[in-house]
Amino acid sequence: MLVVAFNPGHDGAIAAIRDGSLVLCLEAEKDSFERYSVLNPSSVLHVAEQLGELPDVVALGGWDTDLSRQLEAAADLAKVSRARLTWGPGGNGNAREPASLPGLVGAGYLGSEAFSGRRTTFFGKSVQYFSSSHERSHILAAIGMAPADDCPLQAVLVWEGLFGAFYLVDDSMRIVRTIPVLIGPGVRFGFLFGLCDPSYPVEGDLIRLADSGKLMALAAFGDPYDSDPDVAHVVDELLRIDALFPFPKASFSASPVFNCGVRSELAVAAAAVLTRRIFEVFAEVALHEIPAGIPLRISGGCGLNCDWNAAWRDLGHFSSVFVPPCPNDSGSAIGTAIDAHAAATGSPHIDWDVYAGLEFDHDVEPDPSRWHFQPLDHGRLAKAIADGQVVAWAQGRWEVGPRALGNRSLLAEPFGEATRDRLNDIKGREPYRPIAPCARVEDLGAAFDDDFEDPHMLYFRHVRDRRLAAVTHVDGSARVQTVSASTNPSQHALLSAFAQHTGVGVLCNTSLNFSGRGFINRTSHLIDFCDRRGVDCFVVGDRWYSRRDGEGPATIKQPVGRMSGEPSLDGS
Repeated sequence: MLVVAFNPGHDGAIAAIRDGSLVLCLEAEKDSFERYSVLNPSSVLHVAEQLGELPDVVALGGWDTDLSRQLEAAADLAKVSRARLTWGPGGNGNAREPASLPGLVGAGYLGSEAFSGRRTTFFGKSVQYFSSSHERSHILAAIGMAPADDCPLQAVLVWEGLFGAFYLVDDSMRIVRTIPVLIGPGVRFGFLFGLCDPSYPVEGDLIRLADSGKLMALAAFGDPYDSDPDVAHVVDELLRIDALFPFPKASFSASPVFNCGVRSELAVAAAAVLTRRIFEVFAEVALHEIPAGIPLRISGGCGLNCDWNAAWRDLGHFSSVFVPPCPNDSGSAIGTAIDAHAAATGSPHIDWDVYAGLEFDHDVEPDPSRWHFQPLDHGRLAKAIADGQVVAWAQGRWEVGPRALGNRSLLAEPFGEATRDRLNDIKGREPYRPIAPCARVEDLGAAFDDDFEDPHMLYFRHVRDRRLAAVTHVDGSARVQTVSASTNPSQHALLSAFAQHTGVGVLCNTSLNFSGRGFINRTSHLIDFCDRRGVDCFVVGDRWYSRRDGEGPATIKQPVGRMSGEPSLDGS
C-alpha cells in the first residue's frame, strides 16, 4: 500500500509511505527555495517521478488560513472534536466531509479527533482520500516515528507556534485524555523578540517565523535565575496575554525591554527567563497530571529546543523521551501519512531513515579552468580542513527536517573562534548564533560530558575539550550531531581522518544553504554559493573540487544583477 500525504501550510512537504516504510519526504524549502515555503509544483513533480506509480491513499493535512479562528479553537482544545471515522480493509470510507468554511483546508488546523475519509479518484485511479487536522499530524508523527513498544499508555507533548498540550494515548492508539497547557508557546518567543526589536512595528504585526529561534539562541547568554524583577514581570505579563495576533506591542511600551535591542543585556535576560518559565509551566502540568514512568513523545516546533529536550529527559518523570528529527511543521506531512496508514492498517508505526530527501543533482560540470577536480581522499581533505579550509559537503539524499546531518553541510575545523565567525559570515547569520559540531561516537566521552548518541542533533551537552572553541556556546554547551560508521559512513570516514591529523574527530557542521533558503541540492547553486560566500572547496559524493591557484575565495556578500529565479542571499 502506498500512501502519499501533503502538508498545505508553511514548511510545506510531501511524504510517501510504502508498506509501512517512509520512502520520501520532500520539503518545499529544499533545493534553495525560500524558508518556510508552502508546497510547490516542483516537489509534486519530483514525487511523481521518484515513485513511478499512483498512490492507493491520498492524504491531506489540515490547515486553516483564518488565524483568529485558529486562536479561538486553541483557547479550548478540550472542546475541539469532530466525528470519528474508521476505515480500512473492508471499511466503507464514505463519511461526509466536515462543513466547508472559508480558509479551511481538509480537516482544519485543530482537533485531536478531526479526521475523515472517502473514496475518490486521483488521475483516474480510484483511491482512498484521507484528511486529518494539523494537530493530529504532530501527534501521529511523534507516535509513529518513535520506537514501537508495548507500553499500555504513552504521553505526547505537542508544543508549537499556536498551541501546547499533552495527550495520553492508550495501546489501541486512542487519545484518552487531552491536557491543554498554553496557547502559543512558540509565538511568545517571537513576540518577545519583536518587543525588544526597534524594527518591529509598535502597532503590532504577525510573527516573523525566524524570530523564535533567534531568541532561543540568545537565551543561552542569560541567567534565568539572576534577572531584574521588572524583566521577570514583563515575561509573566507576556505569558498571561491571550490576544496574540497582532501582538499588542504598544501595551508594553512602558516596560524596560521595549525596543531595548535584541542583543542587549535586558533582552538576553528576558529570553532566559522566558525559556525557564515556559518549561516550568509545562513541567508542572506533567508532574501533576501525567502518570510517572510512561514514555514521552515530543512534537511541534518547540521540539527543536535542545535545552528543553534535555530538561524533559532530566526531569525523571518519564521512562523515555523521544523527539523526531522533524518535530516542526516540516514533519507534518509524515504525520498525516502515518495517520492515514494507521487508519488503513491499525498500526501507526513505520520504518524510516532521516535521509529521505532527493539525491544531489549534478546538473552542471564546474569550470575546469577555475575548479580543480580530484577524487575524494578523506585524509587529504581532512588536512585541508585542519589547515583552515571550509568545505561545502553534499552526500546522497538530503536530510528530513531543518538540521544538516552530514549530507548537506558546511564543514570546518572546530578550534578557533574565528572559524565560528567566518561560518556565520558565510551563512549571513547574526554573530551570536552558535555553530554546532558533528562528532564521531568514538570521541564523545573525551570531547563532551556525556557520550549518549544523538544522530539528529536534538540535545545539548557540555564541552569537555577546551580546544573546541568554535563549537562551544557561551554557556559551555554544544548541540552535537553524533556520527557512527552505520549512521553516516562517509561523514564518519572524514571525521576519522580528521582525528588522525588533530587527535579529535569533531568538526563544525552547519547547514549548506543560502540565507533564507533551504538546503542546496544542485551543483549550479553550489558553485554560485561558493563563489558568492567565499567557500574554499566543495565535495559532491566522491568528487572534490578546489579552487585553482590564483582563484582565491570570492568576497562578494550580495548578488549583483541577480537574474529572476536565482536564489538570493538575504532570503528575498
